Amino acid sequence: MATELKEFDNTGHPQLEVMSEVQTPSLGRSLAYWIGGIFLVILLSLFLPWTQNIRSEGELTALTPQDRPQTIEATIAGRIERWHVMEGAFVKKGDTIASISEIKEKYMDPNLLARLGEQVEAKQGAVAANENKVDALQEQITALREGLIFSLQKARNKIEQTRLKLQSDSMDVVAQRTELAVAISQFERQENLYKQGLKSLTELEQRRLKLQEAQAKLVSLINKYEATQAELQNARTELNSLQAEYGDKIAKAEAELSSTRSYVYGTQADVAKLQSEYSSTQVRSQYYQIVAPQDGYLVRTLKAGIGETIKEGEALATIMPENPNLAAELYVDALDLPLINRGDKVRVEFEGWPTLVFSGWPDVSFGTFGGKVAVIDNTATNGKYRMLVVPDPDTEPWPDALRVGSGVYGWAMLNTVPIWYEIWRQLNNFPPDYTNGKYTSATDTKGKAKNNIKTEEEAY
Repeated sequence: MATELKEFDNTGHPQLEVMSEVQTPSLGRSLAYWIGGIFLVILLSLFLPWTQNIRSEGELTALTPQDRPQTIEATIAGRIERWHVMEGAFVKKGDTIASISEIKEKYMDPNLLARLGEQVEAKQGAVAANENKVDALQEQITALREGLIFSLQKARNKIEQTRLKLQSDSMDVVAQRTELAVAISQFERQENLYKQGLKSLTELEQRRLKLQEAQAKLVSLINKYEATQAELQNARTELNSLQAEYGDKIAKAEAELSSTRSYVYGTQADVAKLQSEYSSTQVRSQYYQIVAPQDGYLVRTLKAGIGETIKEGEALATIMPENPNLAAELYVDALDLPLINRGDKVRVEFEGWPTLVFSGWPDVSFGTFGGKVAVIDNTATNGKYRMLVVPDPDTEPWPDALRVGSGVYGWAMLNTVPIWYEIWRQLNNFPPDYTNGKYTSATDTKGKAKNNIKTEEEAY
């Protein structure tokens, strides 16, 4: 193609017209400037400060157990007769929520308390009667013991009396033997004198008669002595038999006394059992009205309709206490747990609340609220550790419209580092740097962090 020459340049060479069209486009130059500027901004941004944080999520709950939602359970089994409140209604402590009726046959008698009272009175009467019998048996045993003492003394006196009588009879026998010897001597002398003719036959017969009388009297005294000996032996035998006789009577009385006492104790146990049953029945009647355990809102009924049967301990409704002490229940990984202590500052975001969050720049975030760690669990739940965060009194208060159960997101603020360092840490999966200068690098945190864990009860 022929090239048209317009003019010559300063060197004498011809200047081509097409060369004026071969130039760098202005759009490309602008794009290069923009790319270079963006790259420079990104490079400079890498040196901007970034606040490290530990992210967690959970839900709103109450700090103390009594402020958390709880179910209202039926203490006894029964049948629902009437509902006194509706869902969403505010109830005060002691307000009746539902009425139930009895379904157990044992408690269906309308006069059950009166009949139990009669049984208690009857058993108490039986106890009183048997206690009187016990007193009578104790008096009988005392009388038998005293009678044994008197009888033994009487028997001993009789033995002593018989022994003295035996001694007297023995002396009579000895005296009579002497008298018999004298009578025999006199008879022999009288008989010799009779043979010599000095005494008459009449006198000899008189002496023989006296001799026979002495012999007969001796035999009588010997028999009396032997009878007294037998009487003494009988008295001693009677003394020994008194011990056995009274011992048998006392043993029988004591056996009957023990049996009566056993019956009394058994009856007293029956009385206590009946009294316990009476009291339990009386208390049971109070459970026919299911009442609110504390002030709050009835958020949900778990049983519907009239006439539905419920079991013991079965839940009827759920109540949310009024004005609970709110806390954010957040869960953190085990890797981040050593970096959090009780009392650390936390920023929280609530679901449904307008929020603009820059986790690394908390000062420019909008819609987040301050919190403070109150409780850290000792054990993990599904591989994560639970912590409770309460409002920080040094920051703005939490919204009044918050409700238990709504979602919560939290950021525990740690050390401030350059953005390039944070990117490098995230790529290497290192834990964040600890705040307050306790740990100087991410690699020093492993094996050195020791969490000052407090139980939930201590936080209360």
